[in-house]
Amino acid sequence: MSRPYDSMEPKVMDDDMLKAAVGEQGPQEEAGQLAKQEGILFKDVLSLQLDFQNILRIDNLWQFENLKKLQLNNNIIERIEGLANLIHLVWLDLSFNNIEVIEGLDTLVNLEDLSLSNNRISKMDSLDALVKLQVLSLGNNQISNMMNIIYLRRFPCLRTLSLTGNPISEAEEYKMFIYAYLPDLVYLDFRRIDEQVRETAKLKHQYSIDELKHRETQMQIKLEEEQAKQKELAEHKMAFVEHLNGPFLFDSMYSEDVEGNKLSYLPGVRELLEAYKVKFVIICLNIFEYGLNQQEKRKVELDTFNECIQEAIQENQDQGKLKVAKFEEKHLLETINIFERNITDLVGLFIENVQSLIAQCRDLENHHHEKLLEIAINTLEKILKGEMDEDLPDDVRALFVDKDTIVNAVGASHDIHLLKIDNREDELVTGINSWCAHLVDKIHKDEIMRNRKRVKEINQFVDHMQSELDNLECGDIID
Repeated sequence: MSRPYDSMEPKVMDDDMLKAAVGEQGPQEEAGQLAKQEGILFKDVLSLQLDFQNILRIDNLWQFENLKKLQLNNNIIERIEGLANLIHLVWLDLSFNNIEVIEGLDTLVNLEDLSLSNNRISKMDSLDALVKLQVLSLGNNQISNMMNIIYLRRFPCLRTLSLTGNPISEAEEYKMFIYAYLPDLVYLDFRRIDEQVRETAKLKHQYSIDELKHRETQMQIKLEEEQAKQKELAEHKMAFVEHLNGPFLFDSMYSEDVEGNKLSYLPGVRELLEAYKVKFVIICLNIFEYGLNQQEKRKVELDTFNECIQEAIQENQDQGKLKVAKFEEKHLLETINIFERNITDLVGLFIENVQSLIAQCRDLENHHHEKLLEIAINTLEKILKGEMDEDLPDDVRALFVDKDTIVNAVGASHDIHLLKIDNREDELVTGINSWCAHLVDKIHKDEIMRNRKRVKEINQFVDHMQSELDNLECGDIID
């Protein structure tokens, strides 16, 4: 799609362009002059107009974190990108560009109005995150497949749709299909939908719609189940006990244990393994339950700390700044120190008890190893004496050429199991220690920032009082 200004040199979306745009669109009177003198903070800008700039690439918008309206229409933009930080965006115009694929909108969860008309788009997708979408303009693109309409059923707030000028709009059933499959739509191609015509369309497509609704229901059930699993897993990770609520750790010990799986064919080993697994999983479940319990205690401690901090800050706001500053500083520091001790003690106790439980897993592994080695040696003796009645697979029998070979095979299996147990322990201990250190560090950094803010407020207060005194003195002199 050619533009009358395509022959112009493409422009870079740099700070100079953004500052100029913000300056031109800001207040022009006294307030505007003051803003220019003091500097305009991009984070305070709510609306930005960058149309007809011959922009090739979206860039440098990350500072506009509170932007709600963005106009980028009538440029030569080829890709939707650089918008990830604009999470408060409500209105976005990218019409009259050279965009071929819908992408880069995953974080714009508050977007209500999106215009992508007059581009080169052939497929509707990658809009799933736009749960609040009400208006979608895709006129004059290259959309030809009617199944694109089905995709739009996932947007419950969609009320206005424009697809005029696409190949799809030339289909005989175009409007009736949309009326039937998008029952909540109010406007199509700039015209209000007639309710009687909509009902006729619904009846015509009733059978297909019923089938589609059934499939959608099944998909929604699966989606909700998967989301519930992911939420549960996230909670387990917060407690550092993910995958300990079952046989996962035990199974992982054997997933890469070639020798151990061969040895399971020996007489009596299957029963030995079953008993080992039951006891091992019970310990894992104990770690899991204990981890969730301790996570709840840490959460309560953190919530209580945050409440104390907010109360202290509120007290500072309610009273005179100078009067309460030292009081607040003392009590905040005391609160932080108490919390740091409490959370460190909780983490230390958690690690100590978990390591004790994991030590029981090692004891079970060592006991299993001894029993397995005993069975393997007895089997070797039977094979050497020709007293082995049971048939063994060839790769298992190959381990019994001599004592060193079978001892090494049993030892290799044992080493793999111990390594898996050690790694899970290290993962847990490292994870919670890192969490604790990061949390305490963040709290101290937040307090430093609060202190700087308090000092600034006090200085401003002192300056204000000094100014008031100066004004009083000047008034006395004049009198």
